[in-house]
Amino acid sequence: MVSVVQLHPQSSAAALAPLAEGLPAAEHAPIAHALGFAEPRYAGQVLSTGEPVWPHALGLAAGLAGVGVDAATRAAGILFALPKQLGGIDPLRAEFGEEIAALAGGVERLYRLRVVTRGDAGDQNEILRKMVLGMVEDVRVVLIRLASRTQSLRWFAKNPIAERESYARETLDIYAPLANRLGVWQLKWELEDLSFRFLEPDLYRQIAQMLEERRAEREQYIRDAMAALGKALVAAGVHAEIAGRPKHIYSIWSKMRSKGLEFSQVYDVRALRVIAANVRDCYTALGVAHDLWQPIPKEFDDYISRPKGNNYQSLHTAVIGPAGRTLEVQIRTEEMHRQAEYGIAAHWRYKEGGPSRAQGAFDNKIAWLRQLLAWRDEVAGSGNWAERTRAAALDDTVYVLTPQGKVIDLPAGATPVDFAYALHSDVGHRCRGAKVDGQMVTLDTPLRSGQRVEIAVAKSGGPSRDWLNAERGFLHTHRARQKVRQWFNAEALAETIAAGRAIVEREARREGALQAKLETLASRLGFARPDELFAAVARDEVNLRQLQVTLRAMAGIAAPAVAAPAPVPARRSKPAADSGILVVGMDRLLTQLAKCCKPVPPDPIRGFVTRGKGVSIHREDCPSLKRLAERHPERLMDSDWGTKPGGAFAVDMVLTAADRPGLLRDVGEALARERINVTAVRTQSRDDLAHMRFSFDVEDLLQFRRAIAAVKEVHGVIRAARG
Repeated sequence: MVSVVQLHPQSSAAALAPLAEGLPAAEHAPIAHALGFAEPRYAGQVLSTGEPVWPHALGLAAGLAGVGVDAATRAAGILFALPKQLGGIDPLRAEFGEEIAALAGGVERLYRLRVVTRGDAGDQNEILRKMVLGMVEDVRVVLIRLASRTQSLRWFAKNPIAERESYARETLDIYAPLANRLGVWQLKWELEDLSFRFLEPDLYRQIAQMLEERRAEREQYIRDAMAALGKALVAAGVHAEIAGRPKHIYSIWSKMRSKGLEFSQVYDVRALRVIAANVRDCYTALGVAHDLWQPIPKEFDDYISRPKGNNYQSLHTAVIGPAGRTLEVQIRTEEMHRQAEYGIAAHWRYKEGGPSRAQGAFDNKIAWLRQLLAWRDEVAGSGNWAERTRAAALDDTVYVLTPQGKVIDLPAGATPVDFAYALHSDVGHRCRGAKVDGQMVTLDTPLRSGQRVEIAVAKSGGPSRDWLNAERGFLHTHRARQKVRQWFNAEALAETIAAGRAIVEREARREGALQAKLETLASRLGFARPDELFAAVARDEVNLRQLQVTLRAMAGIAAPAVAAPAPVPARRSKPAADSGILVVGMDRLLTQLAKCCKPVPPDPIRGFVTRGKGVSIHREDCPSLKRLAERHPERLMDSDWGTKPGGAFAVDMVLTAADRPGLLRDVGEALARERINVTAVRTQSRDDLAHMRFSFDVEDLLQFRRAIAAVKEVHGVIRAARG
């Protein structure tokens, strides 16, 4: 807001009477207090559109009075701009109490949505409407926002500005449908007509001229028709309630456009609705209407005997009413009316072109809110109204924004990781941090509607196993959990395939079949692709003897018709002692497996000549070996596993899990099922996590991988890997 020349609108004292209309005198105090508090603070202030704040506040509150809301809502409407001006709602809380301050603060939150809702939202209109409802804990905040937008459009009608078309389009996309859903007809028709007037001025004037009457005259016509029909129904012994409405200009244009009608074919420009006690009275009322006025042929529909697919029931007829003007009459029972207004056949479904199927909980809550507004006159006192409106949880969904302003809907309780996976699986996998409204937050922070979320991603990498731990609270949505599990399953499969490929390549070298095509080998062993063969070999689903025989046969077929080169005697490989380890270029040597890395077949290995203890065999990726090689590169020896070594090989497994009673027992049982002989266990608990190191013997690396897979299935295990 910025200062302008001092204006002199209606004073707060003179404004009280119309703004307190319909309320008992005892409830006028908060409205009078709000007027006196706001008037000096609004002096000279304007909104971003150039509209003075004080007249806007008075018009907004007058709209709320017309809807019939409680005193607290009207007071909060007057104070709508003060949370921003005062830097928060704390001053209002001290002056007016929690209820009014919270309502004014809720309105400020909805005002911040303008950056998202303005302009053409396209397919996001529906989710934006839900977001408006989902961002508030009290439906009265939405009513204040609707009244505020109505007042802005009134001001635009007298003070045209370049941005009013943007406001009008946003109103038709977001706010008018919300007013329709909540049954706030007094605001709905004005929101639609004013927006239509700004967007299509020529069409608006054309339809207005066709009506050949002012709106006040149309309303008087409806009152006269209601009186005539009511008198005829009483004479026929039918007790019924009659309501009437003149169809507004936007609604007429919408019907002409959707049904391809000329103006003369729109028979419900003026309409009456009769609520009768029972079905028999409905048909009696129909006869009375047809006796009173001339029915229009082919404009009668009996939806009572033949309900619509969504269970909508009513009698519809069109007649030539008083003064020769067309008039639509709808007749139904109270139960049919409640179903049409609040059930799955609610009027807004087909008016907005929404989906025909029910949307579950969200629709039920909309219906509840519609009933709440219809019953407001029966609610005794503003306290009861406030209690019931706050009790209406509007949705179990949170609506958050991307940095580009796109709205993402997530289940309540969702975290930044859920948000990342909702954007894209790859974004979720590489998620490493998050900013919410510009502030860094932890990845387990629950998100709230209206927040803007930005995800920090790594260049590569995958998800953390911690995310699958339900007690850590990183993931709330089923989709995100499924994507994380799929990633780890794919990673495990890749490791299995790599292990199987290593075994197949080793056997191919031994059988002299390095030139054999892997596709042919897979096909001969009954597999469609080489990867399927590798996985089966790693899982011991393919007999090694069968693999060797097949490779040997393929080597004989694929052998080239040239003489093989003579072997080089000086580089013969011989078994080193009885260990099954080949040390290239050396005769029998004393070998020992290094304790730092504990190699296991078929790990890639290298030897290092020690002083007096023979050759120490390390894994090629062993950090100790790398340090030794830097100091004594001349002592490195090429080594390989010879014929499949027998015996047992020592290996370590490190494990991290959520600490709980029975964890060690469950892990031990998982290893026992794989016939693992555990030789040592070391455990430590810290920050509700158990850190364990198991030492045990295995026959080869494949058995170790099976053990790892078995341990990962134990409840609470977060990570298990080779030590």
